[in-house]
Amino acid sequence: MKKVLGIIALSLVGLVLVFVLYINLSWDKTYDAPYPEITISTDSTIIAHGKHLVYGAAHCASCHVPSDKLADVEAGKDVLLSGGWQFHIPPGTLRALNLTPDPETGIGKLTDAEIARTMRYAVGSDGRPIFPLMPFQNMSDDDVAAIISFLRSQEPVAHKVERTEYSFLGKAILTFGLIKPEGPTGTPPVSVTKDSTVEYGKYLANSVANCAGCHTNRDLMTGAFIGPRFAGGMNMPPEEASQGYGFITPNLTPHETGVLAKWNEDAFLKRFKSGRLVATSPMPWASFSRMDDIELKAIYRYLKSLEPVENPIPKTVFAPGEAIPE
Repeated sequence: MKKVLGIIALSLVGLVLVFVLYINLSWDKTYDAPYPEITISTDSTIIAHGKHLVYGAAHCASCHVPSDKLADVEAGKDVLLSGGWQFHIPPGTLRALNLTPDPETGIGKLTDAEIARTMRYAVGSDGRPIFPLMPFQNMSDDDVAAIISFLRSQEPVAHKVERTEYSFLGKAILTFGLIKPEGPTGTPPVSVTKDSTVEYGKYLANSVANCAGCHTNRDLMTGAFIGPRFAGGMNMPPEEASQGYGFITPNLTPHETGVLAKWNEDAFLKRFKSGRLVATSPMPWASFSRMDDIELKAIYRYLKSLEPVENPIPKTVFAPGEAIPE
């Protein structure tokens, strides 16, 4: 009997070793994706529009800056996007790369089409998939071009940022294709008319500002959506940057259990213009406070047009050591 149990134990150990070896040999996949035909510009108006998106609704500056520059971003300064911010989640340590035109450590050697492909298909210039944190797949051609035009206009900064490091769990997720590049859901628009309408708000909330990305319950292992869109409930456990605070995102649908049930349009605008109230909140308040009234009104009107979803979130901020409901 002991001999049989020993054989079984050795077999199990062997299977585990084979599985671990398979993961370590298979996770580093590369993918192909189309190169969008995007034409950038040196026109000051287009560059200014790109800058407005980068520091505002698209909130690139909330991640693609060094950690010691986040306070400057909060103060409304135009910090160069030299990368360095880190995000620790179970699949690994995600790092935001240098987006200045430095040829060695930034985007200086990348073509416009390579940058556009990263934005549209979540695949890096090396073909590796990017964790789904940037929802730009359906961004308009004009907005993609404006953002790249602005990025090209920055002063180059030599700042090498180490690539994202995946844990064994993250490598397993990549091995089995649970994280892989995803492209547009249709044909992205060439341009979108900026106006304080539900249609423009839908575009901003889904394809630029990524409101759905946090205000929808998600699987933190894969990034997959597992709850009704905009109904909140995403659990953000404490990490180093939060100083021990945890968060659950509120419901943004117009149901009485959502925060918008208590806010009219003026209150919504005032809240965004007020900026950050909780120091370690993951909400990119510094960027969103720079959105103009047209953008904020459009987002508010879109959110108010959503189907109400009952999802009470009685508490959204949890102090260090305080249990966060599963």
